[in-house]
Amino acid sequence: MNGTLAGWLQVLALIGALALSYRPLGDYIAHVLTAPEHLRAERLIYRLGGVDGDTDQRWPAYLRGVLAFSAVSVVFLYGFLRLQNHLLLSIGMKAVTPDQSFNTAASFVTNTNWQSYSGEATMGHLVQMAGLAVQNFVSAAVGIAVVAALIRGFTREKTDRVGNFWVDLTRIVLRVLLPIAFVFALVLVAGGVIQNFHGTEPISTIAGGHQSLTGGPVASQEVVKELGTNGGGFYNANSAHPFENPNAFTNWLEIYLLLVISFSLPRAFGRMAGDNRQGYAIVAVMALIWASSVAIITANELHSVSSQAGHAAGGMMEGKERRFGIWASALFAASTTLTSTGAVNSFHDSFSPFGGGMTLFNMMLGEIAPGGTGSGLYGILILALIAVFVAGLMVGRTPEYLGKKLGGREMKFVSLYILTTPAIVLAGSGLAMALPGERAGMLNKGPHGFSEVLYAFTSAANNNGSAFAGLSVNTQWYNTGLGLAMLLGRFLPMVFVLALAGSLAEQAPTPVTAGTLPTHRPQFVGLLTAVVVIVVGLTYFPALSLGPLAEGLR
Repeated sequence: MNGTLAGWLQVLALIGALALSYRPLGDYIAHVLTAPEHLRAERLIYRLGGVDGDTDQRWPAYLRGVLAFSAVSVVFLYGFLRLQNHLLLSIGMKAVTPDQSFNTAASFVTNTNWQSYSGEATMGHLVQMAGLAVQNFVSAAVGIAVVAALIRGFTREKTDRVGNFWVDLTRIVLRVLLPIAFVFALVLVAGGVIQNFHGTEPISTIAGGHQSLTGGPVASQEVVKELGTNGGGFYNANSAHPFENPNAFTNWLEIYLLLVISFSLPRAFGRMAGDNRQGYAIVAVMALIWASSVAIITANELHSVSSQAGHAAGGMMEGKERRFGIWASALFAASTTLTSTGAVNSFHDSFSPFGGGMTLFNMMLGEIAPGGTGSGLYGILILALIAVFVAGLMVGRTPEYLGKKLGGREMKFVSLYILTTPAIVLAGSGLAMALPGERAGMLNKGPHGFSEVLYAFTSAANNNGSAFAGLSVNTQWYNTGLGLAMLLGRFLPMVFVLALAGSLAEQAPTPVTAGTLPTHRPQFVGLLTAVVVIVVGLTYFPALSLGPLAEGLR
């Protein structure tokens, strides 16, 4: 009973903290994205980069900025990893292999943070700080910049301009991510997360043995890994490691951090669109899906036990930290897979079939509840357009959203966005299962083994980064295949989002009439929620039937 009460209290406290943050943080982000003035530091960065901060770009130029910046980031990080043994603070680490360097560079630049390595045994301090942590900031900022361009597509009229990528990127990093990360890094240090430049330290255990522990600048990376919905851990155990996540308070705080920006962005959307009700409708759908996922995973982990020992322990405790327990582990699992975070405080491979299946389904939703920083909002706005289109078909009226008509061109971009990620996931999983060498990497056979492979490609293509475990992925094939899945899953959807933004910005607004579908009422919230579930269900049901559903029903 005490565990149940504590579980409810942490969930309610989290909901309350997110609700209190929604308005001030969302309003502040909207102000950052719309303010006409530039800070002195920003003007200096523009001059160094040869950027005119007062000039907006057409969507192709905005896209070229996104792709060029990300390509340079991949090359830079790849070189960093290959040369790390020659760098300062390498603490004796060797150069990372070519295939793993490619996988890691693609992973962190795409905001995926999939890790096929053990951080404390592979990465030196300089690479962790100046390579991986820097990408945690800028990859998160790229996602917010892209959704800012989409919002401008809805709000601007008769123009071919959707903003300036370099201005958006700079402002988001300097005004949003850095200040919040600085404050909460101090809170994490106060909570027990380590922050130092120690190398490997010999430790004498209670049993009289010896163990080597690696220190490092952990808190500064931990905070942005959650805040930017990145997820890459300093240690192999990620947020289950006591140096990254030592107690119940830091665990709750990290869940709050990985949700707060994405749950506040709908408020920024409503402010920029001039109708806060639109933001409330979007965040209501996000909250409904998030709450349902938390409830389903928690219920399954509490009650789906396979032995008398499991009953005595109070639920499925395999693969979970005792300092967190069932409730905090399930809350973290639902939140991290519904965002593009990928951080874990427990082994999802050890969850019950339906509990683990729900984490997989969360990612298949496109991580839109609330999703990654920026990517979650533009993902759910794409689904909102599908909901409007479906409603228009029902009444025989040209669909409209925020005064913009959705014609054939717009719906083609929407359709391509929806089809891209499932195609990557299913093709990659099918190819892996067809190759004997890649099937040999599965720890388990049958439905559970298939779930491991399906989870890996779902995590990569949706830029989540969490791992189901039980699958040997540090091979040339998986490092290359999953790296390509991350890059395609990140940047192809951005192409269609920015093309859609440009198409919408060119339109003149359509006046609201009696036949216009209200998109701020509970009916639309219900319609959008149904569309999200149905689209995912129709797309992935066959694959889910072969994996977690088959395992849970047998």
